[in-house]
Amino acid sequence: MDFSKLNGLVPAVVQDEQSNEVLMVGFMNAEALAKTQATGYVTFFSRSRNELWLKGETSGNRLRVVSLITDCDDDTVLARVVREGEGNVCHTGTRTCFTKPLAMEVRS
Repeated sequence: MDFSKLNGLVPAVVQDEQSNEVLMVGFMNAEALAKTQATGYVTFFSRSRNELWLKGETSGNRLRVVSLITDCDDDTVLARVVREGEGNVCHTGTRTCFTKPLAMEVRS
């Protein structure tokens, strides 16, 4: 992985293995990626706390990894997962973090 572009981090897109729904985006450093690979559960690097965090560690809504895929530039990870616990991924209590539509201004 190329961790050089974002100060040692890469974006990690989390996608539901069954529905293909994008659940969230977080960041991983090399240690978070290695821990994810070793445990089979998504671990992120918290930019605000400057530490690793296992997604769902306190809520029980963990993300079990089915596969990890990198993009063509090796600077983004796609984690295809099975949701555990209640299955809500977002800290707001929703299944996905992507719930707010943005208006588009299409110009021809």
